[in-house]
Amino acid sequence: MIRRTLGLAAATLVIGMTAAQAQDDVLRIGTEGAYPPWNATDASGDLIGFEIELGLALCAELERTCEFVAQDWDGMIPALLNGRYDLIMAGMSITEERQQTITFSNGYAQTPAHFAAHPDSEHADIETTDHALDALDGAVIGVQVGTIHQNFITDHLPNAELRFYDTQDQLNLDLVAGRIDAGLADVTAWIDLNEAEGDEAAVTIGEPMTGVDFEVFGAGVGVGMRHDDTELHDQVNAALAALHENGTLEALAQEWFGFDASLEQPGS
Repeated sequence: MIRRTLGLAAATLVIGMTAAQAQDDVLRIGTEGAYPPWNATDASGDLIGFEIELGLALCAELERTCEFVAQDWDGMIPALLNGRYDLIMAGMSITEERQQTITFSNGYAQTPAHFAAHPDSEHADIETTDHALDALDGAVIGVQVGTIHQNFITDHLPNAELRFYDTQDQLNLDLVAGRIDAGLADVTAWIDLNEAEGDEAAVTIGEPMTGVDFEVFGAGVGVGMRHDDTELHDQVNAALAALHENGTLEALAQEWFGFDASLEQPGS
């Protein structure tokens, strides 16, 4: 999988604009910067990842200037509602629960959720979802707090001991060290972990799961917006359709995930 460092020079303000013009032109995008390969922060402090490049392509399509704002995951929606930024692009799945508070664009990508365990774990050879649910009910399972993965464990593994983590990296450390029996996250998180470790640090167990299998996983990942930003909502959907039509969406998915995780866009 390609990893290309992308500095944010393209997201700076255009020289020669007045302050008011620059402010009108800027589209502020909130992202976590800690959920590779969707979004991450490299050793130089630059934001990189699928959604960073997609955000820049989206801004170019809308003829706007991108300004990325790093935000901890558990404050992502409150910061949007408080006006800290205009959009969320942070691997956020479209769910009915979240739609009560914010609105979403059409989904732009979908990758399955997957359990993972240490290769030496007694759970490492689990092959089916049913087996995983039986074996892990009562186990110690790590999830990133405030995610659909947390909701899934609460709904389907009521006897599991949940360990909550602010970031995926923290979860990964405990999984590799054997301090938890299993973790549940987007499958790309486990792919990225194994690539970073240069070895099989974690093995996926059971089967991949999407919103088709369990409603809690939602209808793919979309751009989050405030309910009253209806014009921006339409503009973002039109831009996503154009990026799907010209192949940009698929190309970025192939680059960052190693497979086409992009979703068909209405009108493209």
